[in-house]
Amino acid sequence: MTRRRGTIWRGLAALVLVGVVGLATGHGVANRILAEVSAGLPPVPDPAHVAVSTLVRDRHGELLRAFTTPLGRWRLPVEVADVDPRFLAMLIGYEDRGFYGHRGVDWGAMARALWQYLAAGGEIVSGGSTLSMQVARLVDGGSTRALPGKLRQMLLADQIDHALGKDALLKLYLTLAPYGGNIEGVRAASLAYFGKEPRRLTVAEAALLVALPQSPEARRPDRDPVAALEARNLVLDRLAGRGVLTRDEADAAKADPLPGRRSLFPLLAAHLSERARANAPEAPVLDLTLDARLQRTLEALALARAARLGPKLSVAIVVADLHSGDILASVGSADYLDQQSRGFVDMSEAVRSPGSTLKPLIYGLAFELGLAHPESLIEDRPTGFGTWVPENFDGLSRGTVTIRDALTQSLNVPAMVVLDAVGLPRFMSRLQRAGTQPHLPKGMAPGLAIGLGGVGLTLRDLVGLYGALARGGVPLALHDGSMASPRLGAAPVLDPLAAFYVTDVLAGVPPPINGTPGRIAYKTGTSYGYRDGWAIGYDGGTVIGVWVGRADGSPVPGLSGISAAAPILFESFDRLGHPLVPLPKPPKGALFAGTADLPGPLQRFRHPDDSRVARDTGPEIAFPADGVEVDLGLARGAPLPLRIKLRNGSPPFTYLANGAPLGPRSFARDMAFVPDGAGFQTLSVIDAAGRTAVVTVFVD
Repeated sequence: MTRRRGTIWRGLAALVLVGVVGLATGHGVANRILAEVSAGLPPVPDPAHVAVSTLVRDRHGELLRAFTTPLGRWRLPVEVADVDPRFLAMLIGYEDRGFYGHRGVDWGAMARALWQYLAAGGEIVSGGSTLSMQVARLVDGGSTRALPGKLRQMLLADQIDHALGKDALLKLYLTLAPYGGNIEGVRAASLAYFGKEPRRLTVAEAALLVALPQSPEARRPDRDPVAALEARNLVLDRLAGRGVLTRDEADAAKADPLPGRRSLFPLLAAHLSERARANAPEAPVLDLTLDARLQRTLEALALARAARLGPKLSVAIVVADLHSGDILASVGSADYLDQQSRGFVDMSEAVRSPGSTLKPLIYGLAFELGLAHPESLIEDRPTGFGTWVPENFDGLSRGTVTIRDALTQSLNVPAMVVLDAVGLPRFMSRLQRAGTQPHLPKGMAPGLAIGLGGVGLTLRDLVGLYGALARGGVPLALHDGSMASPRLGAAPVLDPLAAFYVTDVLAGVPPPINGTPGRIAYKTGTSYGYRDGWAIGYDGGTVIGVWVGRADGSPVPGLSGISAAAPILFESFDRLGHPLVPLPKPPKGALFAGTADLPGPLQRFRHPDDSRVARDTGPEIAFPADGVEVDLGLARGAPLPLRIKLRNGSPPFTYLANGAPLGPRSFARDMAFVPDGAGFQTLSVIDAAGRTAVVTVFVD
């Protein structure tokens, strides 16, 4: 019965108002106005279904990124409780002092406005508009300068106020109020003009936000600061006059400067935010596992380090919690908006050559199979596998070394011998247990070169792999909230003892200049052609991976994991915001002994089928080829040196030209000299074992 009486009362009130208009303008005009007002009123809006910007939030609810609405507006969802109470008091005190007492229309104010309308001969002098009526205007979208529009607004305001109640109506205003350009709602306005959420506003900031919706384009502080200042100060003076503010508060707020420009909306984790939205396009809010503070500081780190490293270079960083698998930070590029470095490419998910970063798993399998111990000896000497003869990064051979030294120095030849011994099928299956998705060129079967980077993996793949090493071989399922978490099998990547031995070795890898030894276990890698620099490491609680390179895959002369990526890795750990967690303690059965004290079978690594590994057959001159003609410019008087490049063989080497030594014995695999004159040159190289390589060329 109460609702019916309220409806009747509201209808009578509207009819009385129209009747008054009829007396002044004629019944025909009144009937026309009433018909126009009654036709096609929009339905009462549901605050829960108003189109708002999609929000991406971190693990604590902090805003990472927002997307505009389909119509290109920044309209962020907001709750009344999330807005500064002082702003709400100022808004109601300025716009609608009777907000909590009327039912959508303040009839006293409207009667005054009507009287002024009649006295002015049909021109609206004052609006008498309530917050409810302003919401009605925003919902309806029609003009209220003419009387039919004002009556339509009143009727709709009455319906909205009655159906929703004051809190929901206030939420609609806070969401829809215009603030200039494509900014709508107090939350978007606070972020755009002040760069912060509206939870805590100064008196001056709150006054500007009260003033802007009245004339949002004319009063924009970034377009017309004079008009914005006058409007803000008018609000302050009126609120002081009404007792909402003290005069001292109002005068002090007038001294605060206006924002000179619009701030950018938060754009943290841009790549991951886009992926999350693509996976759930209808979700209004997307909650990720990231930590906004860590994400922000690592994005700044990536930007600064990329600028130092050189043009077009980018940096990607992924941080994961070892216990939960939560991705705490995901930096896809150094600068998302930079076209030159292709910042729009998410390099945390790009498939690239991992360089030497897979060697820890190779040796871990040898430890697990009982083929080796970190202190086992192994030969680092030129070794052929069929027609393929791998070389170390610097082209040198170290002779007899320990497995520990072979891994910490990232020697290629011992790693390939061990990989051949443990077997490629086993190695590939363990990569898959770790959740990685190795990519091979179409139609190509896996080969030993996979262990040196001859396979495509992502930074996330490597973070997951090293996470398993850090967890004693237990797979780590990484997830970020953007999609369903992957399910990994229960089978371990390595047994606990083998994983510990790997961690123990990696903890001894010499750190970069900004690092402290022994705090983290880590490994670097550099892909073929200096295209990718990697550094992946972990302490007892966190695993971090860093990639450095160019998004287009072009070479970067001099790029290496140790010089480019490792310093970023160590600084990333420094920025975690908490002390590093100690590395895991040794499991039961760990053997700490020097080489001589190891059991006999472990003192020296031996390939189970040594006949499969072809030993080096001697040195070979790779350049120049036998019988070629080389133009050194001898006839022009400014000759270039003739370079000799060598592969295989055992250093040191003796280089000769026409039987004459070119200098003392050398460990280098290249030599340069200027011939005495044009003609044939017989070039010879003798290695430490007395084996010889000879070519004859013609120089001019």
